[in-house]
Amino acid sequence: MRFVTPRTEAQQTLSVLHRMRESLVRDRTKTANQMHGFLLEFGVSLPKGLAVMRRLPGVLTERPLPVRLSLLLQRLHAHFDYLDKQIRELDKEVAGQLASDDLGSRLLTIPCIGPITASLLAAEIGDGRQYGCSRDFAASVGLVPRQYSTGGKARLLGISKRGDKRLRQLLVQCARVYLQRLEHQRGALADWVRALRSRRHSNVVACALANKLARIAWSIAANHTQFEAGPDASAA
Repeated sequence: MRFVTPRTEAQQTLSVLHRMRESLVRDRTKTANQMHGFLLEFGVSLPKGLAVMRRLPGVLTERPLPVRLSLLLQRLHAHFDYLDKQIRELDKEVAGQLASDDLGSRLLTIPCIGPITASLLAAEIGDGRQYGCSRDFAASVGLVPRQYSTGGKARLLGISKRGDKRLRQLLVQCARVYLQRLEHQRGALADWVRALRSRRHSNVVACALANKLARIAWSIAANHTQFEAGPDASAA
């Protein structure tokens, strides 16, 4: 039988906050894509990114567009601004909760783990007692390879993709950021990543590093410690 530790009210509230933010981000992306698509129908191509969308009213005044279209795009832009403001307020709330959360502050010491990932990890792990070891937590997130082994022959396939999809996505993104800044990283973790990268594809390395980050996060929560890169590590 598998037992699950009930979440505290603070952890459940933080989980609701993250789900609200994720929904707002999806709506903001959809609104930005809509504005891009409508402008393309009239021959106006804008660079990708949210920075262009934030200054869209100035762009509209420089382009000869139908008046009715400009009014409709301004309404869409007002909705985009509302969503962007709500997301920023939620980000400030997450940062404020992390400042007063001991576990969240310690999780921020992991390389390339930001406030969003750290707060979501804190809400999911809790005290870590519901997991027997670090591999159990990584398996619950779906970052452990599926095994089809028989006759003493180990055969590992892709990751199982079980558990929280959002948390797994954030950990993989953190791993990719770590790989992009690998030349600035020092310590045992960086040496392990470099050795693995020399013989495996970058996508495999990113998933393996995400697995490692999940295990490090569980160890920090269960042992009440923080991440230490090692004596050879130096700040970039």
